[in-house]
Amino acid sequence: MYSVPGRRTRILAATTATAGLLLVAGCSSDSGGGKTTTASGVPLVKSGQLTTCTHLPYPPFQSEIDGKVQGFDVSLIDLVAQDLGVKQAIVDTPFENFKTGAFLNSEQCDLAAAGMTITEERKKNVDFSDPYFDATQAVLVDKKSGVTSLADVKAKGVKLGAQAQTTGEDYAKKQGFDPISFESSDAVLNGLRTGQVKAVVIDYPVVQGWLKDKANADAFEVADNINTGEQYGFTVKKGNTKLLAAINKAIADAKADGTYKKLYEKWIGPYDAAVASPSAS
Repeated sequence: MYSVPGRRTRILAATTATAGLLLVAGCSSDSGGGKTTTASGVPLVKSGQLTTCTHLPYPPFQSEIDGKVQGFDVSLIDLVAQDLGVKQAIVDTPFENFKTGAFLNSEQCDLAAAGMTITEERKKNVDFSDPYFDATQAVLVDKKSGVTSLADVKAKGVKLGAQAQTTGEDYAKKQGFDPISFESSDAVLNGLRTGQVKAVVIDYPVVQGWLKDKANADAFEVADNINTGEQYGFTVKKGNTKLLAAINKAIADAKADGTYKKLYEKWIGPYDAAVASPSAS
C-alpha cells in the first residue's frame, strides 16, 4: 500500500457499534488533552480515545462507508477500545510510515491497523500483535485474457499490476515480474477494470469483496490462489507492552466468545475456523 508524497493525514470517524462510551473519569492526564493513561494502566496519546493509524481504502478491512470508516480491522480495534473504556479515533496515513513505525514513534497514533502482514523486516521497527488473520494472494484476471495461473501471466506476456509497497508486489517481483504499481487497492482494481493491466496480484479477501458486485464477477475471475504463508497483525510502538497485551486479549476473547466469527462473516465471508482464525505466535 502506498500514498502519494505530501498527502495530508485525515482524522476520520470510526463506527461506534461496538466501541465503548467515552469515559473521561477513567483516565489520568499529565497535561490537558495530552498523553494519558487509562484506569488499567495502558498509555494513550490522547485523552479518552484509542487513536488508530490506517490507510484507506482497503476493504473489507477498512474503508469509508456512509461517511464512517468501517471494516474488519475497525471492528476488532473497537473491541480493544471498549475494553479500555474509550472510543476509537481513526487517522488515515501513508502506508510507508507503517513499516517504519513513524507515526507510532511520533505519538500521532497508539496503534496501526491496516491489514498489514507480519514480517521479520517490519518487526525491527514495530511490535506486532498476535496474528488475527491468515492472508493468501489472489491472481485476479480479465475473463477475456485467457490467463489461468500466475505462470500463465508470464508465459503470455500479460501486463501484471500490484499495490505498491505490499507483500503482493514483493512476491510478484520475486517471481521475476516487473508489475505496474498502483497506490491503493482501489487503484489496482480500477487498473484492471480499465484495461491498464490484464491481471493483478492482490490479497484474496480484497478480491472476495470486489467480486460480490455482479458486474465485477461477470467480467473478472480468480485465476490463481497463492498461499504465501502471510498473517496480518496490528502494530504498536516498540516496547508498548501494555497496549500490546490489551490488543492480544481482545483478539483472544473475541475468538473465544464467538465475536470474531460474527465479524469475520459480516466483513469477509464464510468462516472456516481452521483457516480463518490463526493461532497466536
